Amino acid sequence: MTLSNLNERAASERSLHNEHMVQADFNLAPFTIAWEVTRACAYACVHCRADAQHHRDPRELSTDEAKALIDRLAAFGNNPILVFTGGDPMMRPDLFELIAYATEKGLRCSLTPTATALPTKERLEKAREVGIRRIALSLDAPRAEVHDAFRQVPGSWQRTMDILHRAQEVGLSVQVNTTVSKHNVDILEEMIPFIQEVNAVQWSVFFLVPTGRAQLENMISAEQHEKVFNWLYDLSQSASFDIKSTAAPMYRRVAIQRKRAEASGKPVTFQGAGFQYADGLNRPTKGVNDGNGFLFISHIGEIQPSGFLPITAGDVRADDIVDVYRNSKLFTDLRSPEKVKGRCGICEFRDVCGGQRGRAYGVTGDYLESDPACVLVSAG
Repeated sequence: MTLSNLNERAASERSLHNEHMVQADFNLAPFTIAWEVTRACAYACVHCRADAQHHRDPRELSTDEAKALIDRLAAFGNNPILVFTGGDPMMRPDLFELIAYATEKGLRCSLTPTATALPTKERLEKAREVGIRRIALSLDAPRAEVHDAFRQVPGSWQRTMDILHRAQEVGLSVQVNTTVSKHNVDILEEMIPFIQEVNAVQWSVFFLVPTGRAQLENMISAEQHEKVFNWLYDLSQSASFDIKSTAAPMYRRVAIQRKRAEASGKPVTFQGAGFQYADGLNRPTKGVNDGNGFLFISHIGEIQPSGFLPITAGDVRADDIVDVYRNSKLFTDLRSPEKVKGRCGICEFRDVCGGQRGRAYGVTGDYLESDPACVLVSAG
């Protein structure tokens, strides 16, 4: 199908889709789309999902191809959040042109740059002007020596803090991302003052998934996951910032169990935080998982359920991304809880959790297997 024919379908698809999006039907559209606009990055982080390289790949989507992709993302019709990520997205020369185009098409845009010299005050102001609503940076430890060793770049901790402050100064909403692994699991509590210092609206706590350069040996145990989940739940009751677990839907199960205990055994359902933010990048009330409310596009146009589940269901140069998300076997499998195997498949929390599919794939080679990071799975 030609690009012109695809674009002719967009208006009718938006109208049809908007009739169904009241209930946030993830069968029809993702809530969040992460687009790896380049894999180039000056860093060599030990856990890098992308296995980023120092130079741009000549196979990256061209500016015209990127704009055609944005047209199709807008055709989902629900104004999804579009995360410009990488690698380091700021190493792409046409980045601001693409952000402006996506904003014009109604997508809600955020940016996850690497903490290099590139996010100057002027560039951050430009990012805000063309439509970026929130900037997210990775701060993986409360101590420079731990963070810098993890990122393998001396001075990266201080530079990250400086950029977060700079983003605040130019009027951007700020999010802090932290990847939990063996290197920092025992010092997470020390992170809180730094998240508060930059007035972050959200702390997105990532739980390591063995993919790319991330190694299984660095993943914390199921028991450690459970301890962190409970600590985050306690923190969420009083924190000045929202707390979001990423690549760990088991946190939803813990929240249900804790709420049940607090309600003296009364039935409790959990439909997510549903936080509303001034920047418009609101949290959904429904849990998002790989391919189920989440969509990933690689730097060369591969259509995947997430960056943590690097299985390709199509190519944006050859396939319609809307059709792939809605109808490909990979994506429909991921939205079918009854297909999940093992302990996850029979769990009472299957429909609100379901386990992290990327971790199941990274550890077992089967994206429908149980998530070994859950204590219910490890206990048999």
